[in-house]
Amino acid sequence: METAGHSYTETNAQTIDRWVESGWEWGCPISHDVYVQAQSGEWDVVLTPTKPVPHGWFLPFHRARILGLASGGGQQMPIFAALGAECTVLDYSEKQLESEIMIARREGYEIEAVRADMTRPLPFPDESFDMIFHPVSNCYVEEVLPIWKECRRILRPGGVLLAGVDIGINYIFDETETTVCQKLPFNPLKDPELYKRCIENNDGVQFSHTVEEQLGGLLKAGFTITDLYEDTNGSGRLHEFNVPTFLAVRAVKPSLPMGTAN
Repeated sequence: METAGHSYTETNAQTIDRWVESGWEWGCPISHDVYVQAQSGEWDVVLTPTKPVPHGWFLPFHRARILGLASGGGQQMPIFAALGAECTVLDYSEKQLESEIMIARREGYEIEAVRADMTRPLPFPDESFDMIFHPVSNCYVEEVLPIWKECRRILRPGGVLLAGVDIGINYIFDETETTVCQKLPFNPLKDPELYKRCIENNDGVQFSHTVEEQLGGLLKAGFTITDLYEDTNGSGRLHEFNVPTFLAVRAVKPSLPMGTAN
């Protein structure tokens, strides 16, 4: 559990560092060839395991201020930089940030790499960004709504949040995805035995979140949801049965203050 001077988010950062060192899929930076292809207009990125984000979800990239929120690893930010965006990436994993810096130096573009805990107020002024790209990662934090509120604060009016979210189904099954063995919510901070098992299995401290928390939280934070799609795990028993376990969401910060009539 949490101890003095050490939070569960620090545990997760260290866990992800180990995953990256072991060749974790989401910690492998893109190649030079992929970067060059993006410069010529051939590119795709994902928020969830398998489905590319529709290009129509994005704002024009030229000089757009984009924050990759918990999006380190050198997979999406280099693409956006190749397309002309001004990129900042925030992550709590040192290894994920090292990949971002390595790719930026290799390809010759600027990126601001910020190591910070997204459960705390984000270290940016109000209305700093045109777009936030937030791949599946809030399953590593206990409360989602404060993150959505911070996203709304740092986006300019009319700014776009693209987020991938886990809807909780994965947490009820065993590793074979054939047996329902865990009740929801999945919260190791409230279950010492579950916490012990997560740490022993090198899973980090993860949390299930409902659709109500994820999408309802966006609405409570003041976003307008403009589109979404479902996705699967990409492998395993649930994927074979085409069971959707993730959502990708496009949300916009309204140009008018909340409660203002058109």
